[in-house]
Amino acid sequence: MSFLDKERTIAGPGFNRWLVPPAALAIHLCIGMAYGFSVFWKPLGKAIVGEDGQPLAECAAGATTFGDKLDGTLRALTATDCNWSQFDLGWMYTLFFVLLGISAAVWGGWLERAGPRKAGLVSAICWCGGMLISAYGVHIHQLWLMWLGSGVIGGIGLGLGYISPVSTLIKWFPDRRGMATGMAIMGFGGGAMIGSPLATLLMKNFATPTDPGVWQTFTVLALGYLVFMLCGAFGYRVPPTGWKPEGWTPPANAAANTMIATRHVHLKNAHKTPQFWMLWVILCMNVSAGIGIIGAAAPMLQETFGGSLIGKPDMGFAEIKADQALTDLAAAVGAGFVGLISLFNIFGRIAWASSSDKLGRKQTYFIFFVLGAALYVAASFGADWKSLAMLVGAFCVIASMYGGGFATIPAYLADMFGTQFVGAIHGRLLTAWSTAGILGPVVVNYMHDVRKEAGVPFDQIYGPIFLVLAGMLVVGFIANLLVRPVADKWFMSDAELAEEKRLAHEKSVKDAGVSVTGSAGGLSGFALVAWAAVGIPLAWGVWQTVQKALKLFGGG
Repeated sequence: MSFLDKERTIAGPGFNRWLVPPAALAIHLCIGMAYGFSVFWKPLGKAIVGEDGQPLAECAAGATTFGDKLDGTLRALTATDCNWSQFDLGWMYTLFFVLLGISAAVWGGWLERAGPRKAGLVSAICWCGGMLISAYGVHIHQLWLMWLGSGVIGGIGLGLGYISPVSTLIKWFPDRRGMATGMAIMGFGGGAMIGSPLATLLMKNFATPTDPGVWQTFTVLALGYLVFMLCGAFGYRVPPTGWKPEGWTPPANAAANTMIATRHVHLKNAHKTPQFWMLWVILCMNVSAGIGIIGAAAPMLQETFGGSLIGKPDMGFAEIKADQALTDLAAAVGAGFVGLISLFNIFGRIAWASSSDKLGRKQTYFIFFVLGAALYVAASFGADWKSLAMLVGAFCVIASMYGGGFATIPAYLADMFGTQFVGAIHGRLLTAWSTAGILGPVVVNYMHDVRKEAGVPFDQIYGPIFLVLAGMLVVGFIANLLVRPVADKWFMSDAELAEEKRLAHEKSVKDAGVSVTGSAGGLSGFALVAWAAVGIPLAWGVWQTVQKALKLFGGG
């Protein structure tokens, strides 16, 4: 198994650095399907049918309180005589993103020393193996196997796969740190664009009157993802120490720019600095403000605009809800809105992260927080004034900055703490994502339910919620304002850095037989093939999403 060792991944003379981003995308596009798992909820909710061919009741049928629903979920873990509810299955999302943060934090240091190839392989085994366990769980109708397989084991694969390319890409692209990480993290957001419509097609193919075809779909996806992720893992290469792109020299003012570190902070010390916790708050607030409303985008649009979405402006959401045909029409428009903000989320990752290379990370986050807060206030007025264009426009830009925040944070960390442990430090910072994954949806859903129970009309529910989310961005703005260069005492000495490089099995350019300034490569024939392998599926997924988004404008 020595071919998995980090020493075997050090690039030799003439290696094209543009082969590394497709390798990262191959992994991120697969694990990004975590965002698209909701496509399985409705088919799984009617998987068990009775003798009359009708789906059996849910395990928590009749539950009206959170405690009753939780009791139903505990029963659903092993019951085979009732169907799973969306509440039961929705815990998968919690497991995904909690385990992603935990595993990235726990094993980030190991990844830096073991290298991206070994981490990518473990990620593939966990993610795809977890899906196969889930497939068996669906087949025998055991929810606990779904939670264990995709939720826990798959969640570990998510964490390792997500951070596996970060350090490597930043070292290959010292001239374009933001763009490099943006390309890879764009793939995580785009995974559901490919996986969701593909899963829908597969389920239609495998479905029978008594079987929704979910376990077969899980199996096919797991095997397909395994091939892609293995290609990505074995495509990883790391540059030798001291390498830089041919024709590039650090800017003349780099040494004077105190916001970009020229030395490196050890993983064991990063969390002791105030900068780490300021960046933790920055990521947590940016994600919390975005994820809560993005997760409720479809019902938010339907409740706020009611019949205006389907050409019946005199009808409110309560009236539409009483008519199944009208409900389906409004839901289709809501799905189009989800598709539209998904597109902005994806392309915002590469656009904002690339822009940060010119603007600077701190300035980029200032834009996120100032513009984001202003747009949430505008969305509040848009909801009050029933201006669909105003609200949709605001949330498209907010979604782009939500994705851009994910893609820009690794480069921000590299600027603050150096590149030696940036992947591991990023892993620890992702606990902010895990926290936001709970905080954002809880705030939005709690405020929604409280206002609904208080008798507030549907079209007036969300205005104050938007203002609370704007307040979260104000907190992020203050945290970003407090970011200062890391104090000298936290940086490693030259001797400590040399020891860490030895432990990480790094080779100097001299030992690797590579010149200090190597060719940056370009879109050679092999690179074009690699990019096509990930670009064609992504383009197909984007087209599927565009078709859904057209329904928001009365097309499609």
